[in-house]
Amino acid sequence: MSTVLVLNSSASGAASVSRQLVEQAVADLRAQDSNLRVVTRDLGTDPIPHLTLESAAALRGADPVNLEQAAAQALSNELISELKAADVIVIGAPMYNFGIPSTLKAWFDYVLRAGLTFRYTEAGPEGLVTGKRAIVVESRGGLYSEGPAQAMDSQEPHLRTMLGFIGITDVSFVRAERLAFGPEIRDQAIGGAKAEIGRLTGTALAAAA
Repeated sequence: MSTVLVLNSSASGAASVSRQLVEQAVADLRAQDSNLRVVTRDLGTDPIPHLTLESAAALRGADPVNLEQAAAQALSNELISELKAADVIVIGAPMYNFGIPSTLKAWFDYVLRAGLTFRYTEAGPEGLVTGKRAIVVESRGGLYSEGPAQAMDSQEPHLRTMLGFIGITDVSFVRAERLAFGPEIRDQAIGGAKAEIGRLTGTALAAAA
């Protein structure tokens, strides 16, 4: 039985384009495997706490010395277990002020832990979460994949770096761009993203097997 980890991070609720596209991706994957196990983290409505002095200390590997540190370490362990158990990771990542939502960044802050998801070697850092497929759905009001605004994109490079750092290098990005350019262009962008999701999900489970 395959397992899919779903991460939504939009603060827009049902109006979120990234959330709608993620739902389609999950539906497509379920159509391939009726026994598919889906684990969902809605970081937009149930956010991971941002780092504090106590939680940062706990996630660096020190033994917890108080309840706040123990809770942070337990949550991190739970998130990492979900990640390691997944065959495919589907991430909904809208662009907020040229980057990713802080709620999604917080998830990565709790998941990127030395000795658990990566390690340092004499040759440099090595990711420990390997053999997985990731599909990242990005929604953007403007056009950032090409043209003069491309240099302002701190969303996709950041996600690619963090996923690759822990060993997830089989990553496909689905971009729904120019959503603020009027209804017709918006519909075209969403339609194109849906078609790309259909293409990717058609092979996602097989590639992760």
